[in-house]
Amino acid sequence: MGELTRLPSLGICGRRLTSTSWKLSRTSLWRIPCRSLCPSTPCLAMQISYTGFLPSPLFSARLVREFVAQNNAVQIKHVIQILSQEFALSQHPHSRKGGLIGLAACSIALGKDSGLYLKELIEPVLTCFNDADSRLRYYACEALYNIVKVARGSVLPHFNVLFDGLSKLAADPDPNVKSGSELLDRLLKDIVTESNKFDLVGFIPLLRERIYSNNQYARQFIISWILVLESVPDINLLDYLPEILDGLFQILGDNSKEIRKMCEVALGEFLKEIKKNPSSVKFAEMANILVIHCQASDDLIQLTAMCWMREFIQLAGRVMLPYSSGILTAVLPCLSYDDRKKSIKEVANVCNQSLMKLVIPEDDETDESKQSLSLQTEPKEESLSQQEVTSSGESLFTLAFDSNLSSASVFNVSSTDRVPVTLNLDGIVQVLDCHLHDSATGMMTRIAVLKWLYHLYIKTPRKMFRHTDSLFPILLRTLSDESDEVILKDLEVLAEIASSPAGQTEDQGPCDGSDMRSSQSELHIPVKASQLSSSGTKGMECSPSTPTMNSYFYKFMINLLKRFSSERKLLETRGAFIIRQLCLLLNAENIFHSMADILLREEDLKFASTMVHTLNTILLTSSELFQLRNQLKDLKTPESRNLFCCLYRSWCHNPVTTVSLCFLTQNYKHAYDLIQKFGDLEVTVDFLTEVDKLVQLIECPIFTYLRLQLLDVKNNPYLIKALYGLLMLLPQSSAFQLLSHRLQCVPNPELLPGETSPPASKATATNIDYLELLQHFERVQNKHLEVRHQRAGRGEPPDRRVVL
Repeated sequence: MGELTRLPSLGICGRRLTSTSWKLSRTSLWRIPCRSLCPSTPCLAMQISYTGFLPSPLFSARLVREFVAQNNAVQIKHVIQILSQEFALSQHPHSRKGGLIGLAACSIALGKDSGLYLKELIEPVLTCFNDADSRLRYYACEALYNIVKVARGSVLPHFNVLFDGLSKLAADPDPNVKSGSELLDRLLKDIVTESNKFDLVGFIPLLRERIYSNNQYARQFIISWILVLESVPDINLLDYLPEILDGLFQILGDNSKEIRKMCEVALGEFLKEIKKNPSSVKFAEMANILVIHCQASDDLIQLTAMCWMREFIQLAGRVMLPYSSGILTAVLPCLSYDDRKKSIKEVANVCNQSLMKLVIPEDDETDESKQSLSLQTEPKEESLSQQEVTSSGESLFTLAFDSNLSSASVFNVSSTDRVPVTLNLDGIVQVLDCHLHDSATGMMTRIAVLKWLYHLYIKTPRKMFRHTDSLFPILLRTLSDESDEVILKDLEVLAEIASSPAGQTEDQGPCDGSDMRSSQSELHIPVKASQLSSSGTKGMECSPSTPTMNSYFYKFMINLLKRFSSERKLLETRGAFIIRQLCLLLNAENIFHSMADILLREEDLKFASTMVHTLNTILLTSSELFQLRNQLKDLKTPESRNLFCCLYRSWCHNPVTTVSLCFLTQNYKHAYDLIQKFGDLEVTVDFLTEVDKLVQLIECPIFTYLRLQLLDVKNNPYLIKALYGLLMLLPQSSAFQLLSHRLQCVPNPELLPGETSPPASKATATNIDYLELLQHFERVQNKHLEVRHQRAGRGEPPDRRVVL
C-alpha cells in the first residue's frame, strides 16, 4: 500500500495529495470482479488482487502510466470506462467518490496525453455535478479541477460543457461546493486568456441562453466571464454584442448592488469599444433592444439604455432612421420627468435633438430611386462602412401602439438584401399623434411633439401633408392647452400647414363642406408654379400684395372660429393671444380678411358680434397690428380699400366696432351717419358699455392722430359731430365727462384764421359706395333685432336693457 500513495497529484487547493488523503482501509476498497477489468489481458489480470478487491485509484493511475508507456490506448480507455461506469456513475455514494478520485488520478497519470481522453474523463464528472449529495458535488469539482489542471488548453474543445456545468455550480447552495467551483472557474479563465484557440462562435449560443438566468450567483458568474472575454485582445466579443445585450440589461436590474456594479462595468467597457470602433458595430441589430430598455421602470436600466441610444444616434447617424418611431416612443415621455430623474431627462433631450437633425430635405423625395439614400452622416460618422447597414440579419423596426403607449411589440424581419436608409414617416407621425391624444402626456413632451411636427413640415412637407387631415383635429384641440408655450408651438405648426406651398391643392374653396356663398369681398388665394414646385422652403415673404396661403389656410380659419364658437371660454381667455400670435406667424391682412369673410356668413349672430368685438380690439390695440392699422388709416391702395369693405361688412354685427373702424380709417362722415342710425337701435347695457370703452380708446395713443385732427375744425366737421353723437348716447358717467372735457378743448372755428376750402371727400376719392355699406349695416342690425325677439319669445334670457 505504501508505494501506491507516492503517486504525485495536485488537489483543488493546489496541495499535493498526501498518503492521508489517499490511504485506503480495507473497508474503503471497492469490490469488482476481476474479469470485469480485462479478462482477455493476462498481464492486467495478474496485477489484480485475487482477494476480489480493486486496490486504490492510485493503482489505476499506475496501470495507466504503464499503458501509456506501452502506447496501449485500448487499455487506457478500458480503465477509464471501468472507473466511470462501475464507480463514478455507481448507485453507491462511496463508489462515486472513489471513481471521481480515480478519474482525476488517471488524468494526472496521462499527463499531456490526457487531451486524447478528455471526453471520457469529463462526462462522468459533470454528471456528478447534479448529485444530490453536496460532498459528492465537491468531489466532482475537485476531480474536474485536477483534470483541467493537467489538460490545460486541450479542454477548450469541451469548453461549452464545462461552462454549462460550472454555471450550475456557481448557484450551488453549499458554500464549499461554490468555493470549489470558483477555483475551477479561475483556472478555466486563465486557460482561455492564455489560449488563442477559444471557439467564441460556438460559445455564444450557450452564453445567450445562460445570460437570462434569474439566480444572482449565476448572473455574477456570467458577468465575470463576459468581462474576461472582453479583456482578451484576440477575442472580439463586440461582434456578438447583439446576442447578449438584452440579457446584460436584464442583469443590470438585479437586486444585488455588486452584480449591478459589475454589469455597469461590462456595459461601460462595451460602450468604450463601440466608440473606438464604430465601423464594426451592428447598430441596427441593437436598436430594438435599446428602445425596449429605454422604457424600463428601473432608473439605472433606463438611464444606461438612454446613454447608449444617445451614442448610437450620434455615431451611426442615419442608420438609426428606420427605428425613429420606436426611439421617439421611448424618448418623448422622458422629457417630462421631474428633477428626481433629471439625468434621464437630459440624456433623452440630447437623443431627441440628435434624431431630429437626421431628418433632411432629401427624405421628402417621392421617387423610389431617390429614397434609397446613401449614408449621410456627421463628419465623425463618415468612416462607417456600408456593410453595417446591409449586414445580414439586420432588423426593421415596427411598433404596435396601444391607447396608452404602454407597450411596444417589436417585429424583426431578417434579410440579406440591402436595406435602404429611409425615414419611416408614417410610424413617426403615429407616435406623435398618440402622444398628443394622450391626456397624461407631460407639457415638455407635448412641446417636443409639436417641435417634431413643425420640423417634419419644414423638411418633408410633401409627405407630411398626407397626414394633415388626421393631424388637423388634434392640433386644433391642442389650442385649448393650459400651457402658453404649448399653444405657441401648436400655432407654429398650424401656421406652417396653412402657409406651406406643399399644402396647395386644386380645390381652394372651403374644406369643411359648408355651404359658403361667395361675397363681394371674396378671399382670393394666389398660387404660383414656383410655390408648388418647392418643397423645402416656406414660400415668399408675407406681404399684403403677395399673401402666402394654401388650401388649408381657409380651412384653418373656419375651424378656428368653430373652435371659438364651441368653446367660449377659450375665446375669452386665449382668443386674443391666439389671433395675435397668428398675425406674427402669418400675414395679418389675410387673417382678418378671411375671418371677416367667414363671420359674414355666421348663423350664430351673438357669437359673430362677440368675435367681431374681439377682432376689433386686437386690431386697435395690438402692437403686432401696427402695419395693418397704418394700411387701413389712409385707404390709399385698392387692397386696403377692399380690406376695409370686407371688415366693415362683418363689423356690422357690432355697431360700436363699426364706428371704431370708421374712426380708424378716417371715414368720419360715415361714422356720423352710423351714429345717427343708433337712435333706431335697441340700446342695452352691453351697448353702452362698448360705447364707454370706445371713448376710453379714443384717449389712447392709437388715436393720437384723431385727437390732433380736432384742431382742424373746418376740415373735420363730421369727426366733431360723430364725437358729440357718442357724447349724446352716453349717460352721465365718467366716460361722458372724459369725452366732454376733450370736446371742450376743440378750438372755436370763428377764432381761427381763414382757410382754403376742404379737399374732396374721401368717399369720392376712394370710390367706396358708403350708401351701400350703410344699407348693409341696417340689414345686419335688423337680423340681430329679429333674433333677439325670437329668443325672448322662447323664454331665453334677453340682453340686459336700459330703462330710459
